[in-house]
Amino acid sequence: MAVRSGGIGGRAASIGVWVVSASIVGYAFIFGGYLSTIVAFALIYAIFVSGLNVFMGLTAQVSFGQSAFAAIGGYSSAVMTTTYGWAPLPAMLCGLVAALVAAFLIGFPTLRLKGHYLAMATLAIGLIVYEIAVEWESVTQGYMGISGIPPLGVGSLEATSDRQILLTLSALTVLVAFAMSRIRQSRLGRAFAAVAGSEEAASALGINVARYKLVSFLLAAGLASISGSLFVHVVGYVSPEVFGLHMVVLAFTMIYIGGLGTVAGPIIGALIVSLLPEMFRGLSESQDLAYGLTLIVILIYAPKGLVGLAKTFDTWRSQ
Repeated sequence: MAVRSGGIGGRAASIGVWVVSASIVGYAFIFGGYLSTIVAFALIYAIFVSGLNVFMGLTAQVSFGQSAFAAIGGYSSAVMTTTYGWAPLPAMLCGLVAALVAAFLIGFPTLRLKGHYLAMATLAIGLIVYEIAVEWESVTQGYMGISGIPPLGVGSLEATSDRQILLTLSALTVLVAFAMSRIRQSRLGRAFAAVAGSEEAASALGINVARYKLVSFLLAAGLASISGSLFVHVVGYVSPEVFGLHMVVLAFTMIYIGGLGTVAGPIIGALIVSLLPEMFRGLSESQDLAYGLTLIVILIYAPKGLVGLAKTFDTWRSQ
């Protein structure tokens, strides 16, 4: 009976987190303006963090270089649309293919590493791609960046207003969350869980650990590429600073605040971390202090993230 209550509590907690996330997005959609822009960027990050969650949360690997694949996707979209006149969707697909090829070529030898060595190798990948974006001025325009990138759209349909952009990104985020949920429940997700539990035990059970780690890496790279392309089409501009180390730090904050290894965690984490600075903006000089203290308090009292905290609360209440 207790197990059943815990299960119901877990489902209730997940529903509660989804309701809160939907309420934030709905509020931004209704009132529009600056808030809708902040939430739109949060949803782009939610897609990026969902990919990182596959690699870190489901497969228990560490990567500090996912910004590299976001940069590949973003710059591919920017260059193909502004220089060669491609439509946004084919340009995004081009960036996705380029990111997946790069992830395969990088991941095949790199994923043989473990722990800190893997973390340092992926960090190096992110730094290398960042330097390429800075130095390859004939293509990326360096620090000057690329402007005039067309908005999201298919054919004559374009998402140009705040509400249209928010609606488009909301639909894509829900689609990604649904895909992540299906992956967790699939044979692929169970293989990821086995690798996360123990690579040696998984190998003894006949699971090809190297292959599943590579698949996880490719999924994370693909979602990073899509998020990078979405960003440049929403903003209409791209420069190397967008894909710097701060992107990785922010993504790690979002994934741990929301809940590592959960479907809703990346979304609620991205929304909360994006909105917190706006909530403390009136504190002027104390804004960063209040923001940092709030994140520390959340991590102390919710070590499994907001989703984990909600599940714990529902389980306690049902007993």
